[in-house]
Amino acid sequence: MVPDRPRARDCCGGRTTLMHVRRSKRSADRRPFADIQDATRRHQAQHGCDAYAFEEGAALVELVTAHAPGRVLELGTALGFTACCLASAGPSIRVDTIERDPEHVVLARENIRAAGFDARIEVHRGDFVKVMSALEGSYDAAFFDGLEPKRDILLPLAELVRVGGVLVCGNLHLSRVSVRTLLAAEHAGTGRWRKIDAFEGGRTEVFRKLHAK
Repeated sequence: MVPDRPRARDCCGGRTTLMHVRRSKRSADRRPFADIQDATRRHQAQHGCDAYAFEEGAALVELVTAHAPGRVLELGTALGFTACCLASAGPSIRVDTIERDPEHVVLARENIRAAGFDARIEVHRGDFVKVMSALEGSYDAAFFDGLEPKRDILLPLAELVRVGGVLVCGNLHLSRVSVRTLLAAEHAGTGRWRKIDAFEGGRTEVFRKLHAK
C-alpha cells in the first residue's frame, strides 16, 4: 500500500511460511492481474468510492501458494483483483469473497469471469458479519481486505479459520488496536495464534491458528 494513502473498502499445518520462501525466486509475474488492479485504481479515482487496489498482489499469490489451501475466505472484494490472486495460487483453490457495494459486486463478477475463475470464486453480496454467519465449514485461509480491522468482524472471521490455517489481515495502519493484541485479549494465555509473516511494509500481517481453544 501507499504509506500515507487512506485505505477504503466497500467496494497449513506445515511450517512453511512466506519467510521460508526465497524472495529472489518470487513469481516472474510481478503484477498478476494488472488489468484488474489498474481498473480498480481508475474506478476509485473516478468515483471516490471505497474500492482500493491491494498493492502487493505477487506477495499475496506467493503466500497462498506456500500454504496450498483448499478453501479461502476474503472480506472486501472491490473489483475482484485479490480474489483472482488468491484463486490463481493453485488449481484446486476455491474462494468465497464478500462485498457489500452492489456496483463492485457486478464489476467483480465480470472481472472474475473474464479471468476464467468464475467456477472457483463466489462473490457474496452483503454485510461481512451477516454473510459469514451463513457460511458453512471452515477455511484454510482467510484474508481481511476491508477498511478498518475491527473486533466484531475479525473475531468471527478468525473462528472460520481451521486449526493450522492462516489469517491474513490488511489495513493494520487504520486499526485502533493491533490484531495480535485483539487475538491475545480474546484468548488470553492460550497461545492460540502466532504471527508468522508480514508484508506491505507491515500493514498486512499473517497469523497461524495453532489450536482450537
